Amino acid sequence: MQSKTQSFQTRQNMEKSTFEVFRYRDPKPEGVAVHHHDFYEIYFFLSGEVEYRVEGKTYLLKPGDLLLINPRELHQPIVKPGCVYERIVLWIDKSYIESFGNGENTLTKCFDIQSPTHTNILRPTGIQRTNITELLENMINECYGDDYGNELSATGVFLQFMVEINRLALQKEGNAEPVKDTLLVTKVLSFINENYNEDLSLESIARKFFVSKYHLSHEFTRSVGTSVYRYIMLKRLLNAKELLSQGVAPGVVYHKCGFQDYANFYRAFKAEYGVSPKEFVMRNS
Repeated sequence: MQSKTQSFQTRQNMEKSTFEVFRYRDPKPEGVAVHHHDFYEIYFFLSGEVEYRVEGKTYLLKPGDLLLINPRELHQPIVKPGCVYERIVLWIDKSYIESFGNGENTLTKCFDIQSPTHTNILRPTGIQRTNITELLENMINECYGDDYGNELSATGVFLQFMVEINRLALQKEGNAEPVKDTLLVTKVLSFINENYNEDLSLESIARKFFVSKYHLSHEFTRSVGTSVYRYIMLKRLLNAKELLSQGVAPGVVYHKCGFQDYANFYRAFKAEYGVSPKEFVMRNS
């Protein structure tokens, strides 16, 4: 039996310390900006016309595709209007999922962006897709049900689902390749991710890669969905949140993440997350 749909969640933070699952169906889907969050995400595409951007790679989705999003990856769905947009989204707390398994049996293996075989998209076969659909539907029904043992049952289904996803991720066949992936942008993204704490600008990056800043700006925005400046800022803030969560003092974090002074860091952090760095530390302590 198909699970009920939920109203689309505009928030980008988890309310539970375990996992949250949603089934969305939008006849008139709204646009979503390039973003990141502090948890793992699995996105199961059901219907619509969608291109999905993940760190400069663009995937043309087919019904039944699974997207795996690491907390360190900026991403954005590009949804064509006029079609019903339906998907199931699973959010997973980092500490929670990392508490299951270890070594070769970790449930986060499918999200490992350092793995040479890592992919953001899985394209299951018909039988695999049926199994995944049933698991997700059962998970939703248990999460939103009021029967005895719903929470325990939901946890069991979640663990079974994650084992299945990791098995699929370890298979080389069936994984889809991005439809758009320019070499220039790939190199620039790698450079920014390795040097986000340095004094970076559109002009300096363009010089390094021997292209005009106008060409770089156009290609980068087309592939990534946001400007070079915005991408650098988001990467700095993402790394700042990680350091703050690890107990590094705000007065040290801003320097490690490439901000010229604490005032600029403070303004950018609060504008993006709605809280100051110190407030973020207090909430997560």
